[in-house]
Amino acid sequence: MKIWHIVPKKEFSIAIDDSHNVLVHEICAEDPGPRWHVRTKSDWPVTDTDVLKQAVCQALQLPGDVTLENEVEFIRHGGDIPLSQTEAEWNSVAQVSCDDMDGYSIPHEDIYDVNDDEDWLKDDPEYQKACAAAAGNGKESSTANHSSKKGNGSSPTKSDSRVWLGKYVDGDVTPINDVMGEERPDVIFRGKLVKVEFRETKTKRIILNFQMADKTNGISAQKFLDIGGGSNSKYRRRNMITAEELDALKGNMKEGTWVRVHGDVKFSDYLNDYVLNVDSIMPSKGGAVEREDTNPTPRVELHLHTVMSDMDALITVKQLIKTVKKWHHPAIAVTDHGVVQSFPLLQEISTDKTNNVKVIYGMEGYLFDTKIDESYHIVILAKNQIGIRNLYKLVSISHLKYIYRGRPRIPRAVLNEYREGLILGSACEAGELVRSMVQKQLPYEQLLKIASYYDYLEIQPLTNNQFLVREGLVKDEEGLRNINRTIIRLADELGKMTVATCDAHFLNPEDKIYREILMTGKGFKDAQYQPDLYFRTTDEMLKEFSYLGEDRAREVVITNPNKINDMIDDVRPVPKETLYFPQIAGSSEALKKMCYDKAHQIYGDPLPQIVEDRLTEEFTSILGHGFGVLYYIAHKLVKHSNDDGYLVGSRGSVGSSFVATMSDITEVNPLPPHYVCPQCQYSEFFTHGEYGGGFDLPDKKCPKCGAELKKNGHNIPFAIFLGFDGDKVPDIDLNFSGEYHPKAHKYTEELFGKDNVFRAGTTGVVQDKTAYGYVMKWADARGIKVNDAYVNSLVAGCTGVKNTTGQHPGGVMVIPRDMDVHHFTPVQYPANKKDSGIITTHFDYHSIEGRLVKLDILGHDDPTVIRMLEDLTGIKATTIPFDDPATMSLFSSTKALGLTPEELGSQVGSLGIPEFGTPFVRQMLVDTKPKTFSELVRISGFSHGTDVWLNNAQDLIRDKVVPLKEAVSTRDDIMNYLIQHGIKPKTSFKVMENVRKGKGIDKLNKAGQKTTDYEGELKAGNIPQWFIDSCHKIGYLFPRAHAVAYVMMAFRIAWYKINYPLAYYAAFFTIRAKAFKLSAMIHGLDTQVKVMKEIKAQGKSASKIDQDLYSALELAKEMSLRGYSFMNVDIKRSAATKFTVCDGKILPPFTAIDGLGANVAEQIVAARDERPFTSKADLKIRGKVSKSLVDAMTTEGCLDDLPEDEQLDLFAM
Repeated sequence: MKIWHIVPKKEFSIAIDDSHNVLVHEICAEDPGPRWHVRTKSDWPVTDTDVLKQAVCQALQLPGDVTLENEVEFIRHGGDIPLSQTEAEWNSVAQVSCDDMDGYSIPHEDIYDVNDDEDWLKDDPEYQKACAAAAGNGKESSTANHSSKKGNGSSPTKSDSRVWLGKYVDGDVTPINDVMGEERPDVIFRGKLVKVEFRETKTKRIILNFQMADKTNGISAQKFLDIGGGSNSKYRRRNMITAEELDALKGNMKEGTWVRVHGDVKFSDYLNDYVLNVDSIMPSKGGAVEREDTNPTPRVELHLHTVMSDMDALITVKQLIKTVKKWHHPAIAVTDHGVVQSFPLLQEISTDKTNNVKVIYGMEGYLFDTKIDESYHIVILAKNQIGIRNLYKLVSISHLKYIYRGRPRIPRAVLNEYREGLILGSACEAGELVRSMVQKQLPYEQLLKIASYYDYLEIQPLTNNQFLVREGLVKDEEGLRNINRTIIRLADELGKMTVATCDAHFLNPEDKIYREILMTGKGFKDAQYQPDLYFRTTDEMLKEFSYLGEDRAREVVITNPNKINDMIDDVRPVPKETLYFPQIAGSSEALKKMCYDKAHQIYGDPLPQIVEDRLTEEFTSILGHGFGVLYYIAHKLVKHSNDDGYLVGSRGSVGSSFVATMSDITEVNPLPPHYVCPQCQYSEFFTHGEYGGGFDLPDKKCPKCGAELKKNGHNIPFAIFLGFDGDKVPDIDLNFSGEYHPKAHKYTEELFGKDNVFRAGTTGVVQDKTAYGYVMKWADARGIKVNDAYVNSLVAGCTGVKNTTGQHPGGVMVIPRDMDVHHFTPVQYPANKKDSGIITTHFDYHSIEGRLVKLDILGHDDPTVIRMLEDLTGIKATTIPFDDPATMSLFSSTKALGLTPEELGSQVGSLGIPEFGTPFVRQMLVDTKPKTFSELVRISGFSHGTDVWLNNAQDLIRDKVVPLKEAVSTRDDIMNYLIQHGIKPKTSFKVMENVRKGKGIDKLNKAGQKTTDYEGELKAGNIPQWFIDSCHKIGYLFPRAHAVAYVMMAFRIAWYKINYPLAYYAAFFTIRAKAFKLSAMIHGLDTQVKVMKEIKAQGKSASKIDQDLYSALELAKEMSLRGYSFMNVDIKRSAATKFTVCDGKILPPFTAIDGLGANVAEQIVAARDERPFTSKADLKIRGKVSKSLVDAMTTEGCLDDLPEDEQLDLFAM
C-alpha cells in the first residue's frame, strides 16, 4: 500500500454554511483505494461532522471512502485574512483566487524541494496517477508541456543557478498582449522588469510585486513568499525560501533586467486588472541584440546628440562612452542642438581611468546670414582649447542676443569673428548645402561657393532623409543617393573631405519608439515616421554607403572621419578640478583677527583651552586650504543685511564651525554646552553629554562676580562641516529675508564686479509624470490600448531628457576677477527668457561647483517675519531668551494661549510656528512632550530626516527603549554618541557619513560587498543593538546646526505669539498665510468654523486653495478664541500688502480682496497718499482700479460710504 500526502497548491476554503468556512490543509490518498483522508482547519468548533464531511466531499468530488480530521485553530489566510471572509473578500485583499478546485500538487513536486540528487518519486507512474486524480478528478492534467509545472527529466530543479525562484522555465513564450483581458493558466512571459517591490506584511510574509513588459504590452505580477527553513533541510514548504535566497532574489530583481516567468493570469478585484500569479522566475537575455563593432579599423562618429538636445535625443553620456569604449572607436564627437551642456559630464566619464575615451567637443548650431528666421544647421567642432573658448562665446552670444522661437541662432559674421580653433561641417539635410540643393535648387556653381565655407562636407544614411521622398521633394531613394553623390563631387572639386555621419539621436534601433513618443508629446504630426537615427557600427555604416563602391565607402566612413579626429587635440572643456577663489586682499588676516577679538571679548584672555583648541583646529583647515576668503565673503554679506536691520538665518552645516560663529555668519554656537559670564568672562563647559544643549542649562550666578551667567553651546563637531580632515570646500548657505534677498544679490555684484557674478544655472529633465503624459498622448494618437505596466516600461525610456533650463533659487557663482567666465562655462537666460533679466551659467551649477565659488543667498520667510515683529513691537528678537518657560510650554500644551486643547482642536499651541505647525510635527510634539530647547532641536531633526522618526525613533521612544534625548535625530547625534561611548573619532565620523546618506553603517561597493567592518567595531565597543538597528533604517539625516538655526527662529516667533499676539497674527497673515478670504475671516468665530467644516467635508477632493485656506482658518480660529478679530478692508486705512494692527484689531490689506494684486494695491495707496478718494469714479481713475474690482470691493463692504460719482455742493458755490 502507498500513501501520498497531497497539499493544495493554493490555500482555499470550503463553505460549510452561510457564516462558516474550513481551510483544506492536506489530502491523503491511499492506494489501493480509492480511500481519502482529508485534514482541515477551522477557527470555530465543528459540532456536526456529517455536515462537514458532506461539504468537503461535494467540493472536492472525492470518489471512494473519505475520512475527516478537523483541527480548531484561529487561522488567517496568508496570515492576514480570517476564514470567515467570503471568497470575494479574499480575492480583493489577498489577491488570490479560490473559485477553482483543480490546484492540487504533491509535496515533493510543489510543496517541498528535495535537496537530493535522487528524484525517487518524480518518475513513479503511480505518483503521476495520484497527481492527475487529485488535480482533475481522475482526468489527465492540462495539455501544457512547460517543465516548470511538469518537471520532466531534463529540467533542472530549483537548485539550478539559472533559476531565481521556483523551477526552470522552459516552453513557448506567449506575447503579453495575447492574454490581455482574459484569464489564462500556465503561461510563460518574457520581458523587462519595470517596477519591483518587496513588501513585508504584518505577519512577516513577503509580497513580491513587479511589473514587466515586452514589445507588445505589459502586465503586473505577484508572488507571496514565506521566509524560514535552512537550505540544508530535505523538505521545504511551498513558497518557503531562506533569508539568503530572498537577498539573492532582491539582488537579481532589478528594474531593466529581462526575465522569463511562469504562472497563471487571473483577474484581481483588488487591482481591477489582470495579474500574473507567478510561480517561477529566471533570467533571460535582453530584448535587443547587443551589437559589436568588429571592424579592425573602426570609424569615428562626428555628429551625435545626447539627452541635452532639447527633447530630441535619448543618448545618455554614460551609455555613449560605454559603447564607444566597447566598440574601440578612436573618438566620439558630441554635437547637441545649440547647447554644450553635456560637456562637463562627458569630460568626467570619458577621462575616468576605466574609460579613457577621446571626446570631440562640438555643437550643431543654427547659422543665419541677415534674416534670423532663415537659419541652417551647422556642425561646429572645437579643435583645441582656443576653440573651446570660442565655442563657449558663440553659445553665450547666441543665447543672450539671438534667441528666436526658443532657439539660439548664430550670425555668420559672429561665427567668422570667433572661428579660430573651430572646424565647421555642413551638417544634415537642414544644413545650408542640402537646403540650397534640394529646396532652393540652386545651380552647381552656387553650391560650390556655399560648400567652400565649410571645412568638411557631410553625408548621411538614406533613412535620415526619407521624409524628402515622402514630402515629394525628392523622387525616390535613388534621388537621395544622388544628393550624397553631389556632395562628394563638390568636396572633391574643392579639395575637402566628405565624411559619413549617423546624426545619431538614439543609441540602438529599438530606442526609436521613445523618440516617437517625445516627438508626439511635442505635437509633431509626423512623429510616427521616425528615421533610424541610431548610432551605427563601422560595418553597418559601410553597408549604408555600399552604393558608392567599396573604396569610396571606406573613405567617407573610416578614413576621412579619422583624419578629422587626428586634427583635433585632447581638450578640457572644464578646468581641472580645483577651486578658483575670488580674491579679496587681506581677507584671511581680517577673518582671523575678528574671530579672536570676539572670542576674547566673550571668553576672556587667555581663552579657555577648549575655545583655543577649537579655533586652532578650525583655522588650520580653513586657512590651510585657502577657505578664508569664503568665510570673509559670507561675513560681509551677513553684516550688510544686519546693518540694514534684517537677521540672517544659517542653513546646512555652517553652524558646525565656531569660526563662522565668531565671524557673525551664524548665531549657532557649536561648542559644548557652557556657561560664560558677560562681566568677568568666567566659563564652565560640559563635555560628557550631561546636557543636550547650552540653552537647557539651569540659571546660575557667576561664582566669581555674581552676575547672571549666559548659556550657549550645542555640541556640534567641526568635522560635520569640512570633513574629518578639514579639506571639504565649505558650503555656506544663508537665509536672507525675502524682502532683502534682491539687495543681497546686488551686493555680491558690488563686491566682485557685475561681470564676475552669475546666477547658478540648472537643467530640468523630463520626469515620470511628464513622460507618463507623453506616453498616453502617443498611445491615444496610435489608437493603442495600454495598461499601467506597459506605460511604465515606456515612461522609463523617456525620462532624463532635458526639457528646460532654470536657476538655483539663491545660488550665485563667482568668477575670479582675473579670469573670464568662458574659462568655465557659457552663460544664458533661464529657459531662454530674456525678460527675466537674470543671466545664469549655461552649465548646471553642480557640474562646475568644484571649480567656482557658489554662494547660497536664499530668500526665507522667517527673517522677514522677525523684522516685521520687531517693527510692530519695538522688541529686538536677539534679546529673547531661549529658555523662556511660557514659550517652551507652547510645544507641549495650549496653556500659554489661555485655551484648552478641546477649544483649540489641538493638544499643543504651535499652530503657525515655523517647523512645528504642521499636523505631522504637532503629533510628534504630542508623542514626545518636549521640555527643553535641545529636545525641540531633536524634533526638527526627526521631521526633516528620512526614515528617522516613523518606524524608528517613534517606536523606540514610545516603547521606552530610549528617552527622547538619546534617539538619533541628526547626523551629529551619531558622531557624538559613538565618541562618548569610546568609539574612535574617525570610525564615528565614517559611520555618521554612511548613515546620513542612507548607506547603512558599512557602505557597500559597486559589487555589493562591504569593504569595512564598522558595525563589528561598534558591537565590540558594546554599542547597543537599538542604536545599530536605528542606523540601518535611516535614509537621510539632517545636520544639527541647521536644526538649531531653524529652532532659534521658531522659538523667537513663538515668544511673540504669546507676548504680542496682535503683532504675531498680523505678521503671520502678511507673510506666511498662503490663502485669505475676507468673507470667511472677518465675520467671527462661527463663520470661520463653518467654512472649516465645509472644506473638511470635501476630504481629499478639496482644492489646494481650499487646503491653504483651511490652514489659515486654523490660525484665524485660534485668534478669535483668544479674543482678537479682523476688521474689514478699509479704503481709508488699509495698507497695500501688509496686515496691520488698528484699534486692537487686525486690519487686512487691499491684497486680501480676491483678484486684487500687489501692483494695483500699491497704486491705490500711492493715490490715497496724495489725497483721499472722493468717489468710486475717483478710485477707478487715480487708483487705476478696474470696474470689476471696484464692484468686488463694494460687495465686500470695503468702500464705506464712498459715492459712485463726484457730487457738487450747490450751497458751497
